[in-house]
Amino acid sequence: MPTPSLDSLPIRRLTLRDLTACADLSEDRGWPREEHKWGLLLAAGRGHGVDAPDGGLAAACVVTEYGPREQPSLAAVGMVLVAERHSRQGLGRRLMRHVVEEAGTTPLTLYATPLGRPLYEELGFKVTGQAEMVRGRFVPSGRPEVLTRTATADDLPAILRLDEEVFGMDRTHIVTRLPAFADQLRVAEEDGRITGYAAAWPNMDTHVVGPLIARDTAPAQALIASLASHTNRPLRTDIDVRHRELLDWVKEHGLAPVTLNAVMTHGITELPGDWSRRFAPVTVAAA
Repeated sequence: MPTPSLDSLPIRRLTLRDLTACADLSEDRGWPREEHKWGLLLAAGRGHGVDAPDGGLAAACVVTEYGPREQPSLAAVGMVLVAERHSRQGLGRRLMRHVVEEAGTTPLTLYATPLGRPLYEELGFKVTGQAEMVRGRFVPSGRPEVLTRTATADDLPAILRLDEEVFGMDRTHIVTRLPAFADQLRVAEEDGRITGYAAAWPNMDTHVVGPLIARDTAPAQALIASLASHTNRPLRTDIDVRHRELLDWVKEHGLAPVTLNAVMTHGITELPGDWSRRFAPVTVAAA
């Protein structure tokens, strides 16, 4: 039988049953398998995929929606991958067109690598910001100015309120998964009030710091330092480049720049919420 053309292969919904296939696709493109992250994205978001005629996935991506279920305020696109043997044949473009069409009037956002940016620009995405990935072993110095502690179940309502205030939309389905997803969840507290929170979750040989929300730079620094003090792994995080003070500080404390990604949007000119308190996302795959 002749091999079906890529254009004829249907785009289907992915579920947690596709976790291994998604990790295999990541590995096929030279990315880490990241099964832990794929699990969060497939559970909290909506996966789209194309089955390869010769087995496995030919392409995949995940869309994570925020805000009201009936009419989301924003949808984040991530993990856009095409198998090496099917690359440069328009499959990624077709998958992204499907995502844009399905979103309708819902604004979209994503973090674009330099390689992927031209495709997204072709589809109408605009660059609205940048984030710098940094990685390394954190070297402590001095005593943090702000008190931090391990978050408890009683803190969850306050964390959810702060998160919605800073992001400008409801992210309950992501935030409530953090205690199980992350190895650490900590809050910054001043005068008995939570002014920031951060998680550190395992990703291959590192702990990724995200989300990172704080009143200003001082509690953000304290949260990173406290997370680092409770792990033997290197840290990795993606910091909004507008937070230059924090970026300079983490570099002074052992983290080195890895790459610069563009923050892009479709349907809106800037992300909602308060960027000045939004330092790093849960993951660039889910904004």
